[in-house]
Amino acid sequence: MKGALEKITVKGFKSIAHLDGFQLGNLNVMIGANGSGKSNFLQIFHMLMAMTQKNFSKFILERGGADDFLFNGPKVTPRIDMQFDFTSLSSFASGPNSYKLELIPTVNEKFLISEERKYTSTSWRSYGGPSEESRLYDERDEKSYDGRCNGVGYFVYEAISRWMVYHFHDTSASSPMRRSEIVEDHHKLRGDASNIAPFLLHMKSTDCYKKIVDSIRLVMPFFDDFRLDVQKLGEAEKVRLSWNQKGSDFPMQPYHLSDGAIRFICLATALLQPTLPSIIIIDEPELGLHPAAIVVLAELIQHAAQRTQVIVATQSPALVDQFGIEDVIVMSREDGASTFQRLGKDDFLVWLEDYSVGELWTKNVIAGGPVYE
Repeated sequence: MKGALEKITVKGFKSIAHLDGFQLGNLNVMIGANGSGKSNFLQIFHMLMAMTQKNFSKFILERGGADDFLFNGPKVTPRIDMQFDFTSLSSFASGPNSYKLELIPTVNEKFLISEERKYTSTSWRSYGGPSEESRLYDERDEKSYDGRCNGVGYFVYEAISRWMVYHFHDTSASSPMRRSEIVEDHHKLRGDASNIAPFLLHMKSTDCYKKIVDSIRLVMPFFDDFRLDVQKLGEAEKVRLSWNQKGSDFPMQPYHLSDGAIRFICLATALLQPTLPSIIIIDEPELGLHPAAIVVLAELIQHAAQRTQVIVATQSPALVDQFGIEDVIVMSREDGASTFQRLGKDDFLVWLEDYSVGELWTKNVIAGGPVYE
């Protein structure tokens, strides 16, 4: 898959002391006990996305400052190193392209990006001198040496800026997904689904919209269709997630949806949208879902992984049951540091004759339970 993240190297980031050239596939299902480091791994993607928007310093300060990002603190870890190796980002490139950075903490608990480099088909090139903000955004229009095509800086920015971390945990009465939003906010589905109503309204006449509705009906047989009525509120036109129930023309509102129902609507929309992000990252998508809904969700994840790269972190054996064992990455802890292991089918052939992948995890044949250090 062109532009996919092929390998990732991380040293000194939170609980990840050393992860060297870890291979990622189109579908990556991460399992592990609480505290194993799954959320820390996903936060790497959050951070890089912030860097493409020149929000790196704000991202770090809002999460406690630089010291909280260093493995076991600044006395143990003086810096963070990362490298991201992509499959060929351009038809003009002869091989993989890479991006790497080095972060050094400052006395005021910020980070200085002391090094930022990109790798073309022949050599590493610097983005420039040390800086508090990334230069990924500045390189978004870079051209090749001869000016005939886009350069590596352009393709790296395009790949990272199009990552999306979806986190649909907040389904409370005041959550953004249950509130109205301006109709113009439809260009991409936000990570918390705050603009899901205008996003659905914008694609209502497409085949993707029909697939989303069909998937929702599999999980919620009483669901007929979205209404998505536009209302004038002051100077703005806004829309919320109104819908119809089968056999009734009464306009149902977002507060009529259960937590699991509205979360599944968000998941189906994210996984079936017309233009998928370059990587979809979803944390614990199974929350609040019925076992039958989990089966449908797994099918949507597998379908999306045929079109883009997907990373899912889960605590659900029922969800893991729906995937091949080779799609599973087990996270654990050893001497206080996160470890990563992608499973191989050959190692579990005998077990798989009698047990599912989820059952092997539950029985701790597949390691991934609490580790007592």
